[in-house]
Parts: sequence; structure tokens; C-alpha cells
Amino acid sequence: MSFGAGALELLADDFLVAGYSNLLVLTAPPVAPLTGATLNRLRGGGVRVTLIEAVTREPTISDLDNLPELVADAQADSLAGISTFTMKTITMMKQSIRTLLLFLTVNFSAFAQQVAPFRKGDRAAFVGNSITDGGHYHSYIWLYYMTRFPHHPITVFNAGVGGDRVQEMYRRLDGDVLSKRPTVLMITFGMNDSGYFEYNGDSAEQYGKDRLNECHTSYLLLEKRLQELPSLRVVMVGGSPYDQTAQLENTAFRAKNDVMLQIADFQEASAKKNGWEFVDFNRPMTEMNLAGQKTDSAFTLCGGDRVHPDNDGHMVMAYLFLKAQGFAGREVAAMQVDAAKGEIIRAKYCRLSKLQVSPTTVSFDYLAESLPYPLDPVARGWGQKKSQSEAVKIIPFMEEMNRELLKVDGLEGTYRLTIDDIAIGEWPAAQWAAGVNLAAEHKTPQYRQALAVMYLNEERWELERRFRDEAWLQFNFFQPRGLLFANNDEAVRLFNEHAPSNVWLATKADLFGKTLHPAVREAWQLQMDLLVDKIYTINKPVVRKVALEKVSD
Repeated sequence: MSFGAGALELLADDFLVAGYSNLLVLTAPPVAPLTGATLNRLRGGGVRVTLIEAVTREPTISDLDNLPELVADAQADSLAGISTFTMKTITMMKQSIRTLLLFLTVNFSAFAQQVAPFRKGDRAAFVGNSITDGGHYHSYIWLYYMTRFPHHPITVFNAGVGGDRVQEMYRRLDGDVLSKRPTVLMITFGMNDSGYFEYNGDSAEQYGKDRLNECHTSYLLLEKRLQELPSLRVVMVGGSPYDQTAQLENTAFRAKNDVMLQIADFQEASAKKNGWEFVDFNRPMTEMNLAGQKTDSAFTLCGGDRVHPDNDGHMVMAYLFLKAQGFAGREVAAMQVDAAKGEIIRAKYCRLSKLQVSPTTVSFDYLAESLPYPLDPVARGWGQKKSQSEAVKIIPFMEEMNRELLKVDGLEGTYRLTIDDIAIGEWPAAQWAAGVNLAAEHKTPQYRQALAVMYLNEERWELERRFRDEAWLQFNFFQPRGLLFANNDEAVRLFNEHAPSNVWLATKADLFGKTLHPAVREAWQLQMDLLVDKIYTINKPVVRKVALEKVSD
């Protein structure tokens, strides 16, 4: 196991549900694997928690028969100052008491955890402008949790509205965002706050200062409102950049992104002051843009308008957020079998059983704890030209977060892999010894299972978009006119009066006609709820029959 220590808190609910009465955590001195709140929650649920310092060898089941010696080894190793160690999860039942031994792995050179992982039952709302409103990054983040933590259901909300600045977000916070009863709030702004065309005028520097000051003044109102909600987790997000360096057909607004970086700076300072969390998309995405532009001057993650990332950019944003949550190195599963000895060497985040080995075949049953992450090859969303899957050309997502590695030692020749009698591929012995990443093989039944989750999630995204268009109407058009959610004859009259001269309003005429009726809105919500229920029904891994058959010497 190799993820940020805070990710362990995701497991706390499982410990309680499983009914474990004892939890032994072996850790290294620099690491606090459980927060005080989690310890209290476990102890309040009747779980006895014991913290012991690190071990350096890999424990085995036989260690359980001599627990005092294992504890002594752990204490001796910690005194020796050793800070790298291995984690294994072993469960057993003795005299009707279940004991869980958790040996926590921490890679001290790994990306530092900046944002705590979502917990089971969390309701996470992403507040933003059109990049959030019409974008996929929050949906891709939820897809990771749907597939990687199938037994930890959470809810993710798109709470973006196109064109919003921080002052509009403040105005709709209670009616649009807090009405969703979020437990975690991600807030990003800056693209619209920083302005546009005036950066190419004669007073660009003063214009940038004015927009920055206006944004900060408006933000102080939002900050004050959030300070009144101490039970709400707040994560400030430095938004995706404006690409002012790509060589595109349109003219870039000079130094616009410089002001956006200053906005991200005061977001970070506010987060630090208030004990909130912070993650930045702007700087790492800007670095990726500049790197790509060294060989392709038109390369950008920010779309053809320099503002709205395409699907690949949204996947980069999702990756940066998940990495900030400490999931770099968190595998789908890791399996290792020694065919020569007929032994299972390793089964991480999975269970292997019924191993059978012959001179020409190796077979076993495989039950994973999660599904591989499916990457959509289709460009989805209005005006999008790139797919989510294209992001792997830019980020090491497959290497860091989507490894379902199967290693088989002791083979000679080339072996064909089948899973549930489906032919997956053929690899030589050297490749089997190095490992085959099953998450990269789209024909596996577990990947196909994950694809069904992805498509259901996409349908949910499409439905949620209708509610975001309604939010634009209600909060940006009707609220300033005193008709928020009035949905009456006066609202219809006002809409019809302004639509001919307002192209954005006119495009929402059909939607407005539908959302006037409560039954339509209720039906859409029921469809979304049904899709989420279906996702958390079909996303549970099942036992797979894995077989390797020799096809050539």
C-alpha cells in the first residue's frame, strides 16, 4: 500500500462495519497514520486501537501465533531509526474476536497529501464558473472513487455556473450550493474575475490591479460566510490557467494569467489562515503547456479559446486533484505468482485462490477490491474535440494511479492470458516476470465492468448539466430581478422580453419551458438518483477466473 497517511481514514468506516474489535497500526515515527477524529470515531465504535512503531520485514500469517515477538521486532526497528517499511492487511478470528493487523507503507518521497480524501458518505460540491459548469473534471474524480472505492459511496455535485465571478458565487451560495447539503466544498474562481480584452489596451497594468482588488473585496464576503460554517470542509482550488503563450489563431490577452496567479495566491493565503485546504491547477498546467509548446507552439490544455480545457485538460485537473489527495502510487491491485514453486507470492488489494499449475498452464481465482479506471476515448461535451484518454500522453496516470499488475515468475516461452474464458493477449516469459498491467487491457471483463460504470456516470453528467443551465437562468438572470425560482407568468413574460436580444438566454428557451414544471425537474432528479444507485450496484468486483496457457516455446 502506498498512499498518503490521510487516505487511511477512508478505511475507518469499513473497520466499524466489519465489526473488528482490535486494530493494531504499525507505523514509523514521522507519520501520524490516524487523525485524532478518526481515532475517536474508531474507539467510540468499540474498536481498540494500538499504535506501534515501524517494522521492516514482511509479516506472515505465522507471526500471528507469536504476536509479542512481532511487537518486539517493531519496537527494535523503530529504535534503529528505520523509516521505510511494508504494509499488509491480515484478518483472522480467534475466540470470536477479530484482529486486524495493519502494516502501513509510506513512501516519503511521494507527492505530499494536500487534500484529505473524501470519506464514505461525503457530499462534495465543486463550485466554479463555466469550466466547472460545462466541464468533466469533477465527474472524472467521482469516477475514480466509484471504481477504486466501490464500497465507499460518495456524492459529487457540479455547482458551477457559466460566467460567474466570486461575487456571483457568493450570491448563490446558500440557494444553489448549501441547499445540496455538502460536507466538503471545493471553490475555484478567477477566470472571469480577472477580465479579458482590456489586457491588450493602454492601461493593462492598472486594469489588472483593479480586477484583482475587486475580486479580493468580493471574496472577503464569501470568506466571511464560509467562516460561519465551521462543520463544512473547505478546499480552495487555484483554477486552470488562461494560456497566454500558445500560438493560436486568436490573440492572447497579455498578462491575464499573471493576475489569475495572484488570485490563486490569496486563495492559498485564505486557506492557510482559516485552516482550510488548497490545491493549485494553474501552475502545474501552465508548466505542462510550456513543455508541450517547446515542440508544438499551438499545444494547450486550455482549449482553442485559451480558457476552457478540453476533456484531456479536465482529466489533467482530475489527476492533479487526486494526486493532491495522496493517491499517487495507489494501485488497483498487484498479483505475483511463482509458477515454478506453485506459490502465490503477493496479493495486494485483492485475493487469489485455487492456484493450479501444470507444465503448460497456470490458473487461479482473482477477487479484487476495486476496478480499473476506464478512460473514455470519445470527445464528449459541447464543442469538445479531444477525449479524456488523450491525457495519458501528458500525465503519468496509468503508471501512478491505474496499475493492475500481474506478475508470473518461473515461465518459459509465450503464454496466452484468458480471464473468464475471454482471450486478453499473449506475452513472453520475460514480460510476465516484469508484469502485465491489466488496467491497460480493455478486453478484460473487469475493465468492461468499469466501462459500464463510466457510461452510467456520463449519463448522470448529462442530466446534471440541465440543472446547471437552470441555475444559470435562475441566479444570473432571475435573481437580480427578484424572481428567483418564481417560475410564474411574470418570469415567462420577462424571459420572452429579453430573449430576442440576449443570445445566451435564447439558447435556454426550451430548457426554461421544461423546468417551469416541477414534475419535469423531479423526474430528472429521479433519473440521476437511479443512475447513481445502479453504479453502486454494478461497481463491486466479482471473482474472475484467470488462466495462462503456453502457446509457444
